[in-house]
Amino acid sequence: MSSILIKQANVVNEGRQFVADVLVNNGLIERVDSHIDVKADTEIDAEGLHLLPGCIDDQVHFREPGLTHKANIFTESRAAVAGGITSFMEMPNTVPNTLTQQLLQDKYDIGAKTSLANYSFYMGASNDNIEEVLRTDAKQVCGVKVFMGSSTGNMLVDNPGTLENLFSRSPMLIATHCEDEETIKRNMAHYKELLDDNITIEYHPIIRSAEACYLSSSMAVELAKKHGARLHILHISTAKELELFSNEIPLKDKKITAEACVHHLWFSDADYATKGNLIKWNPAVKSATDRDAILQAVLDGRIDVIATDHAPHTIEEKAQPYLQAPSGGPLVQHALPAMLALHQQGKISLEQVVEKMAHNVATCFQIERRGFIREGYWADLVLTDLNRPWEVIKANTLYKCGWSPFEGTVMPASITHTIVSGHLAYANGSFNDTVLGQRMTFER
Repeated sequence: MSSILIKQANVVNEGRQFVADVLVNNGLIERVDSHIDVKADTEIDAEGLHLLPGCIDDQVHFREPGLTHKANIFTESRAAVAGGITSFMEMPNTVPNTLTQQLLQDKYDIGAKTSLANYSFYMGASNDNIEEVLRTDAKQVCGVKVFMGSSTGNMLVDNPGTLENLFSRSPMLIATHCEDEETIKRNMAHYKELLDDNITIEYHPIIRSAEACYLSSSMAVELAKKHGARLHILHISTAKELELFSNEIPLKDKKITAEACVHHLWFSDADYATKGNLIKWNPAVKSATDRDAILQAVLDGRIDVIATDHAPHTIEEKAQPYLQAPSGGPLVQHALPAMLALHQQGKISLEQVVEKMAHNVATCFQIERRGFIREGYWADLVLTDLNRPWEVIKANTLYKCGWSPFEGTVMPASITHTIVSGHLAYANGSFNDTVLGQRMTFER
C-alpha cells in the first residue's frame, strides 16, 4: 500500500486542535509531528484545511441484499466516503432479514467485494432466533439489533420472554430501535377513524408519538439495568427520553448509551410543510423543543454518538400519499457537512463533532484501532475545507436513489480528501476504488 504524507493540517483530535504533519504507511498512521521530512508516494498540502478522524456511522441501511432498487453497499459506501464517513455498521432488515449466521456472512462477503468504506454488519434478533443470535462472534460483529417497534418482516421483537432472554444472555452490545407498537397502533386507529385515509405527514409525530418512544426506551433501560446488559439506544427523538441517560459516568464505563441522528438535530415538525414525506422517519422528527433538547444532550454527554440512520427509498416511493410512503431517507454523504454547518452556526465545536462522530463511536463499540488520530491506528482520515461552501443539488448527490432531504441547502464546508485504512479513496470529487475498505474488528 502506498504511503501518504499530509502536510501542515489543522488536526482536530481528542479535544484539541494543532497544526501537524501526518505520515501514513502500510495502512496505518506511522507518525504525527510538527514537521516530517520524508518522501512519500503521495503528498497532500493541507495548509488551511482541517484533518479529522474519519467518521464512524453506527446505523445505516444500505438495502443489500433484496432491496437494491433503492441502494446497495457499493453505491452507498461511495457516498459515505465522499461525505467523510470512513466506516459504517449496517442494519439487518434487508431481504431476507439477517437472522442467521449464514445470512450475516453473506453480507460480509458482499462488503468485502464492493465496499469502499470499512464495514460491519449487525446480527438481527427476532422473537424466535435467540440461539442463533448467541452464536455471534463479538470480536467480529458490531452488535445485535433489536427492533422494539415496527419493522420489516419478522424483526419486531415484542415477546417479553424473548426480550428477557436476549437481555440476560447476550454477550455483546444490544442496539435497539425503541417505539411502542401498541401505542402507535392505537394512535393510527384513532386518526384513521377521525380522518379516514386522509392522514397527512403532519400527523406522523403525533401517531409515532413521544409517548411511544419513551415507553419503549424506558422498558429497554429497565431490562438492561435488571440484567446488566450492554444497551445502546438508537436515534433518540424526544426530550422526555433524555432523562433515561447519564453524563456522570465515563463513556468507557457506561452500560447504557444513546445515539442522536443528524435529522433529529437539524429538522423539526415545522419542516413537514415544505419537505413532506422526504423527512418521514421512524422515530419521527418532532418539535423544535425536542430538537434543541437533543442537541443539548449531545453537548453535555447524555447522548454519546451522532449517526445517520441512512435509509434510502426511491423518490417515487416517497411521492406516495403519507400512509403508503415508506419511512427513512439518505444521509451519509451529507451528515458530516451538516454537522460542520451547525459548527459554523456556533451550535457545536469541531472537537465535539469529532468526539461524537468518531472517538465515541469507537469507544462505545470497542472498535479496534480506529476513531482517533493516533500513531499505530488505522489511517481513517478526512480533510475538510471550512471555507468552501457548496449547494446540495441532485447533480452532486451520490446516493443510488438520487435525492437528498438537504437539497437546496448551502453547506459551508467541503470534504476534500478521505483516506480509508490508509488508502486515498476520495480526493476533490474523484474516487479511487482500486483498494476497498476493511472489516472492522472489536476489542471484546
